[in-house]
Amino acid sequence: MSDFAKKRSALLGASLGAAGTLALVVVLGLAAGAGASSNANPPVNTSPPTISGTAQKGERLHADPGSWSGSQPMSFDYRWQRCNASGGSCANISGATGHDYALTSADVGNTVRILVTAHNSAGMGTAASSPTAVVAAPQAPANTAPPTISGTPQLGQTLTAGPGSWTGPQPITVSYQWRRCDQFGGSCGDIPDAAGQTYLLTSADVGHSLRVRVTAKNPFGKTSAATVPTAVVSATANGCPIGLKNVLIAQVGMPARLVLDAMRSDPVVLSKHTQSVVIHFHVSDTCNQNVQGALVYATAVPYNQLDSQPEAATDADGWARLEFHMKAGYPVSHSQQLLALFVRARKGGENPLAGVSTRRLFSLHVVS
Repeated sequence: MSDFAKKRSALLGASLGAAGTLALVVVLGLAAGAGASSNANPPVNTSPPTISGTAQKGERLHADPGSWSGSQPMSFDYRWQRCNASGGSCANISGATGHDYALTSADVGNTVRILVTAHNSAGMGTAASSPTAVVAAPQAPANTAPPTISGTPQLGQTLTAGPGSWTGPQPITVSYQWRRCDQFGGSCGDIPDAAGQTYLLTSADVGHSLRVRVTAKNPFGKTSAATVPTAVVSATANGCPIGLKNVLIAQVGMPARLVLDAMRSDPVVLSKHTQSVVIHFHVSDTCNQNVQGALVYATAVPYNQLDSQPEAATDADGWARLEFHMKAGYPVSHSQQLLALFVRARKGGENPLAGVSTRRLFSLHVVS
């Protein structure tokens, strides 16, 4: 073989060797790619999607995709569905393919769920949330904690209303109306021009309690709620009106108390043969003011000496008149020297054992 033929044969062998090597690399690369593809895992849901938000028309719901296993990267598609009230018969909601969904009138009376589809290089998986509660129509505000009043119920003091707590579609605005009531919190009437959150107590409020009516309003309606009544408004811190000699019982409030401070009778001294007696009791307050309208009750001790008489109201000077007739139990003995009287004075409507009421024992002299 000539030298030229030997060189051509060597070059051809080298070329074939390079081509074989290249082919081997390609085959190995394809095999490696096939192995990588066979190791990818499609999405599998491990914790279902969830929905947060209030199931009420006009409210916005938010979807969370839940938890998924599988090869990364992974992407998610969302599809909101409307279901019946039991959570069945679900159908896609047109155009509702985002994380969030605003409930419409078509959803009222139904439930809603989210369908999440996860995608990766190996495939896809789908999972659905539980249905929401039945979607409600919009509601007027609902009161969840009543309004309150803070401050001292005393002439010249300022009271402040707290709005309480309200739920419902936003925005919610509140307004106030102060009301003057009787001493028990009833028979209330609106106070003209008293529509702010604060109120300055005036002389017209003395002897009364106050309430505030709070009205909450949103785009779908309004609801009102009232505070409990304040204590009876007093003229001073000690519960007595200022600068008066004679006062009405309604003007006297705690911490003041009534005082039974005097008694007079006709006859002044009783005998064993006395058939009746007229007794006057005087009522003042702890500020030394005569009290008109206090209710006075009296009875003999022991019982069965005097008949029972209804309570008598004190007059403008603080005196109450009761007339008694002797019963068979009088006198209790031939040696009786005193007729003891249990006497009580109170404000009408208050518990006789509480409030500004007072009690005292008096006695009348009895002679043979």
